Amino acid sequence: MTEIAFHELFPIGADQAPYRKLTGDHVSAGSFEGERVVKVAPAALTLLARQAFVDCQHLLRPGHLAQLRAILDDPEASANDKFVAFDLLKNANIAAGKVLPMCQDTGTAIVMGKKGQRVWTGGDDAAALSEGIRRTYTETNLRYSQLAPLSMYEEVNTGDNLPAQIDLYAEPGEAYKFLFIAKGGGSANKSFLFQQSKAVLNPKGLVKFLDEKIRTLGTAACPPYHLSIVIGGTSAEMNLKTVKLASCRYLDTLPSHGNQYGQAYRDRDFEAEVLELTRNLGIGAQFGGKYFCHDVRVIRLPRHGASLPIGIGVSCSADRQILGKITADGVFLEELETNPARFLPDIDEKTLGGAVVAIDLNRPMGQIRQTLSEYPIKTRLSLTGPLIVARDIAHAKLQERLDRGEGLPQYVKDHPIYYAGPAKTPEGYASGSFGPTTAGRMDGYVDALMAAGGSFVTLAKGNRGAEVREACKKYGGFYLGSVGGPAARLAQDCIKKVETVEYPELGMEAIWRIEVVDFPAFIVVDDKGNDFFSALS
Repeated sequence: MTEIAFHELFPIGADQAPYRKLTGDHVSAGSFEGERVVKVAPAALTLLARQAFVDCQHLLRPGHLAQLRAILDDPEASANDKFVAFDLLKNANIAAGKVLPMCQDTGTAIVMGKKGQRVWTGGDDAAALSEGIRRTYTETNLRYSQLAPLSMYEEVNTGDNLPAQIDLYAEPGEAYKFLFIAKGGGSANKSFLFQQSKAVLNPKGLVKFLDEKIRTLGTAACPPYHLSIVIGGTSAEMNLKTVKLASCRYLDTLPSHGNQYGQAYRDRDFEAEVLELTRNLGIGAQFGGKYFCHDVRVIRLPRHGASLPIGIGVSCSADRQILGKITADGVFLEELETNPARFLPDIDEKTLGGAVVAIDLNRPMGQIRQTLSEYPIKTRLSLTGPLIVARDIAHAKLQERLDRGEGLPQYVKDHPIYYAGPAKTPEGYASGSFGPTTAGRMDGYVDALMAAGGSFVTLAKGNRGAEVREACKKYGGFYLGSVGGPAARLAQDCIKKVETVEYPELGMEAIWRIEVVDFPAFIVVDDKGNDFFSALS
């Protein structure tokens, strides 16, 4: 009888990550029927998960930081590329103090665990991991973003950022290996699945397809991106899971070729081709230039003959993932960069990003708009004065007022509207991490609010739809783009006062009034209907 050999679908190479030992406690070696086993107490899982989510909210891999530094050293990088890269490096340096998280959207907690079949645990693994995650989010300055459905249309914040997504697998061996990810809404929303056919699977057709789809990513997820593309898959679910893992560089050691058994592989030549494509888009690191992406991963998978799933996703400038493992020797966590300052160049910040126009927000709205009207799109601004902070739920409530015929509150008419929601405020700080959220989610409200005499200047991240461009032209409004990513730096350096204006019961979704100094922004859509992003399409 012919022996049938098993062929690994994902032949990943040896783990080369640097690790630090958290403890030798809670782990012991034993035996069962003459076979060695590793016994792991639930406390080990809780400890590992808690520290993993502390570290990945504040620290980055040195490779990611080196890529940011490379932008500053590249003579072909645009002034805006360099300004964004430098801001992100400064943000990393502040976040490394482990007080302010690098991004205000501290994300959904995701855990993938591969449990060796000789590992014995003494309880419910998912419960033990969840307890570590709960402790991190409730005991540190992170934000709770998980909403529990009470009915189809009613939701409530869970208050501890649980539930987490926990996926556990069995594999041979006596090690328990983990990937921990904090995935914010901005980058999660840029994960796409396209069900295609063999017709696109040719050099000309595939490049054309990817060029079209990559453009739609926009900048709402805070580039420069780690872009991942997966072509094929035995199911849609496998394709998108592989997209996520590839964006975390978890699959970097896959082989560079396929075989007749269907093994996954990386196409490094095609990666280089797609990276060059992204550098010619003109989008750059948010406001024009070369660095839309740091790098590209392209994974080719086997597929059913009638299906060709193609997945696209990104890891953003808050590149938050970390490896962990538990062995007979103890509990270990990937060692991230604790001194990001070593990547900061000694340069004069005033030389980055070109000329800057100071905008005094203490003036009447008509004067603010008149000043903005004097400058073209892509102009870099420095904002000082009051902003009103309102995002999704707050805008829904403002729309409800209009629907009832009540009009808008005066503060919406007098001040620019910043789309954001803060993380918790540390003791002694005016603000917690407080970066911009995705502008596009509020597009549907802009015309109605401008027609009612408010929201003439909005501030957020990413591109906007045609309805916003048309409303700005019709009513004389502006959309200003803020740098997506440096939430800790904005909190430390730019936001001087935060007070609740309305709806305190909404937590981070409340309406706030903040005072800012030298808050960076760019004119993206002006009162003439010019739009930086539409000019690139």
